[in-house]
Amino acid sequence: MVRVRDDGPGVPPEDRERIFQRFTHLDDARARDRGGSGLGLAINRETSLARGGSLQVMQDTSDGALLELRLPLWKG
Repeated sequence: MVRVRDDGPGVPPEDRERIFQRFTHLDDARARDRGGSGLGLAINRETSLARGGSLQVMQDTSDGALLELRLPLWKG
């Protein structure tokens, strides 16, 4: 498991699934946008699902967003 926290405005509960859709930018992100296509989270979630894992926004009480990536152990 990997958790990543940022210090931005966070992700409102109603947008926690929408941010994983392709080309999605939340309104706050558009105001300070420095580029980007809105594909990063969508690609990362699809990649994690294809490998049997998950990527989700966790409920957090502090400022910023908390994302959690889970991948199964590799048995090679």
